[in-house]
Amino acid sequence: MERTNTAEVPGKVGEKTLVKGWVHARRDHGKLIFIDLRDASGLLQVVFWGGGDEALFTKANSLRSEFVISVTGTVQKRNDNQVNKDIPTGTVELGAESLEILAESETPPFEVDSDQEVGENIRLQYRYLDLRSKRMAHNIRMRHKFIKEVRNFLDAEGFVEIETPILTKSSPEGARDFLVPSRLTPGEFYALPQAPQQFKQIAMIAGFEKYYQIAHCFRDEDLRGDRQPEFTQLDMEMSFVDQDDILDINERLFKEVIKKVFPNKKLPEKFARMTYNEAMEKYKTDKPDIRENKEDKDELAFLWVTEFPVFEKNEEGKLTFAHNPFAAPKDEDLEKLYSEDEETLLSMRSKAYDLVLNGYELSSGSIRIHDMKVQRRVFQMMGLDDQQVKDRFGNFIEAFKYGAPPHGGMAPGLDRVLMVLLNEPTIREVIAFPKNGEMRDLMFGSPSSATDAQLKELGIKHSE
Repeated sequence: MERTNTAEVPGKVGEKTLVKGWVHARRDHGKLIFIDLRDASGLLQVVFWGGGDEALFTKANSLRSEFVISVTGTVQKRNDNQVNKDIPTGTVELGAESLEILAESETPPFEVDSDQEVGENIRLQYRYLDLRSKRMAHNIRMRHKFIKEVRNFLDAEGFVEIETPILTKSSPEGARDFLVPSRLTPGEFYALPQAPQQFKQIAMIAGFEKYYQIAHCFRDEDLRGDRQPEFTQLDMEMSFVDQDDILDINERLFKEVIKKVFPNKKLPEKFARMTYNEAMEKYKTDKPDIRENKEDKDELAFLWVTEFPVFEKNEEGKLTFAHNPFAAPKDEDLEKLYSEDEETLLSMRSKAYDLVLNGYELSSGSIRIHDMKVQRRVFQMMGLDDQQVKDRFGNFIEAFKYGAPPHGGMAPGLDRVLMVLLNEPTIREVIAFPKNGEMRDLMFGSPSSATDAQLKELGIKHSE
């Protein structure tokens, strides 16, 4: 007999039906045993009667929480006073006629969907159990739906999805790199990408004009509730566009996708805009929460923050990029780039922009520098000499010799977007297998030590 998902069972009243799933709950009423069977589509009540098939009833009596079972029986309507309005299958139940235990389960370290507070570390250690909960299963499925609609939108707009390498070269994105040693070339390292920045710009030079990727990114930085060492962003780039083009398509994307996936959310007719200087003057932050009612979890207050500085000072008092080193200066400020006066340089504005939602920075982006004379000058102002530029960006700069179109883009962080839309306190609640606050994978126990043989093969010595 072909298996039926529990969500489809209400349409099979009077039919013999096969269901499979986990024992979500068990209630013993003497001559009646009720099992709530859970599968990916929902819950279904299964009834075993005593006084009939004693072998079947005895086996049902052995069932415990999280056993995996297969049950065949006849679907029957519940009496009006027994209907459970809290679940979609609450008008029916399955009268069990046969039972097969497919897998037993030890007593779980915590009850799935328990009202009791469970510590995050224990949840992450047994994440496969945590993901069985209604809340977490809902979050992961909503993430899937959101990304699916993003892909549908961009496909209709003529974008091409292009995967870029994970093993690559270090690129300055504002955080430390994760390094991967090369066995074949001892002493040399790959870097995991903080973002596919150089690759997506090269995709524009390659002539694709509209690129996107659901990109996995890696940054070795101190963690917060809205940060992870590995995260996912919607990476996108477009050729022959100006800032308004990029802001417009992203605004349309978010509005269309949110209306489809989160129809209860309150969207503005037009995303608000303010410059970086205006935001800092009015709110003292470049990611202000501009909601009228901050207690309303369904109110979405999107804000574009534009005209970020080109340069800022680092902790050592030296000039560095404020946004990223590839952001183009505003045309009217370009002459200032060749000034030797530090204050003049710090007053430069860029064609860079952030998208903020309810006080969270979702995305950074910019119109890129496509004139290598300008790019070299920016590197120079950051204190990089010709050899350093060649070592770090030589191959990237080489590509610009062969006709680079004006281009720009942005990269919304999908984890943060979903955290806000799902009203979760951290991005760990919208990622299937996240690291904890100490950047550890508690389920698999990583990071972990390497063997002496592995280190020797890589030419690495561990300092005591």
